[in-house]
Amino acid sequence: MKKLFLALIVILGTFIGCQENSKNEALPTQEAIDMSDFYVKTEVQEAKGVTELCHSMRVLNRQLQETPGLYKKMYDVEYATRKFLNSKKPNGTPGGGNGGNNGGGDADVDVQPIEDGLNISIPVYFHVVLPDASQVSNSDIQSQINVINSDFTSPNTNQLPSGATNFINDATNTEITFTLAGTFRHNDSKSSWGTNDAIKAAYPPITPETHLNIWVCNIGGGILGYAQFPGGNSATDGVVILYSSLPGGSAAPYNLGRTLTHEIGHYLNLRHIWGDGRCRQDDFVEDTPSSDAANYGCPSYPDVSCKSADMTMNYMDYTDDACMYMFTDGQRNRMRAIFAPGGVRSSMIN
Repeated sequence: MKKLFLALIVILGTFIGCQENSKNEALPTQEAIDMSDFYVKTEVQEAKGVTELCHSMRVLNRQLQETPGLYKKMYDVEYATRKFLNSKKPNGTPGGGNGGNNGGGDADVDVQPIEDGLNISIPVYFHVVLPDASQVSNSDIQSQINVINSDFTSPNTNQLPSGATNFINDATNTEITFTLAGTFRHNDSKSSWGTNDAIKAAYPPITPETHLNIWVCNIGGGILGYAQFPGGNSATDGVVILYSSLPGGSAAPYNLGRTLTHEIGHYLNLRHIWGDGRCRQDDFVEDTPSSDAANYGCPSYPDVSCKSADMTMNYMDYTDDACMYMFTDGQRNRMRAIFAPGGVRSSMIN
């Protein structure tokens, strides 16, 4: 336990400096965790011309500033995640996928998938909110369910480019599946909903403690989606996606259903693959290489930044839907940790 505490006593100072609008909530210093990466480095994004297809981190920034006590909840989730993963990590070998090394991960680290004995099948409610909600059909919804089930269980390593064979051992079956619990359609004339959770206020989530709620709508501003990270208010818990990002929609090249895969990653506690900052910003995963910004399109391999090839095919990047096809063992472990007994999403386990 002492080693765990020492490993987590790192760069909390940057985050605390950003907490002046969050009541300066005190935390036990001996258990300090690097939370600085919870904040989007706006100046870095703007300097590199990053187009924010996903607004999950900006939504988190807003929620942290507006919601007293949320920082402490997020801290507790992160601490519990790393403590659980360390408990499953064989001595002297990577396995927990804790991250927190302030430098991203290393694609050469062979993280082992943890064996937790959990059967994770998440029931999903869809809320279709459009002027004509019937334009998203039952078959569209089922196609989207099929995509996320495939993405979370069947990495397509056959697509790995020549030279990227070092990523084969990282690609994983997360053993997380999804079942359709119901679809609710609302004809609403509102032209766009933005990212301030207005759609959730108008059409609240249903039993978010046990179900993943997904709102399908027109977000506006060229935004594909946003999600709420574990630990937030249950009244706003869930994922919002652009209606035309569903499989077969008009949002090409983001119309194969992978926007939802990406956003569910955030909902299950994953950060963007580049850590939302420069090379020393961390996504808290050991087997993802460091990167300095999002990737777009279908980059040729290797696309090198931070002295290593980027894992551009990872679902938590911004590449085209057709060119992303894997999670890593470290990401798998991090997602599954929140379902462990006492974990922030453990109530979703039947």
